[in-house]
Amino acid sequence: MLAVLAICLLFAGLGGLLGYSARRFKVEGDPLVKKIDALLPQTQCGQCGFPGCRPYARAIAQGEADINQCPPGGDDGVQALADLLGVEPKPLSATHGVAKPKAVAVIDENICIGCTLCLQACPVDAILGAAKYMHTVIAQECTGCELCVAPCPVDCIHMVPVPATLADWRSPPPR
Repeated sequence: MLAVLAICLLFAGLGGLLGYSARRFKVEGDPLVKKIDALLPQTQCGQCGFPGCRPYARAIAQGEADINQCPPGGDDGVQALADLLGVEPKPLSATHGVAKPKAVAVIDENICIGCTLCLQACPVDAILGAAKYMHTVIAQECTGCELCVAPCPVDCIHMVPVPATLADWRSPPPR
């Protein structure tokens, strides 16, 4: 019985030591990755060759990807990344796509057959609907990544440019 008590005390002491060490020596992650990720448009579109903005930011921070692979970020995004990293800006990589104005997906609900392929393709869950019923897009959640357009078998999804409003208008950066 004394041996069992001694082992329990040993395990409790080691558990306490591990808990203390985990809190005391906690690593928050790479702050550079967070800064790079904050500059990316958060479309999660994958056009850069990575499954989302966070993996792309991690690859940039580790030197595995270039700063000009994000078409939704456009030239302004490349410039912001270059400023942050202290490197020369480069033209947007044509192999990853071209910069376009911000757009939102709109589903023609009269044509939609409820196949759910667009639901599966949307990386931010901005599409609502169920199998065999029409779907609709939550415009405030849509990032304009266009990933829902290609899988639609009836071509009922169209990208509509988002008009600029006073709330999101910014003057162009000085050159």
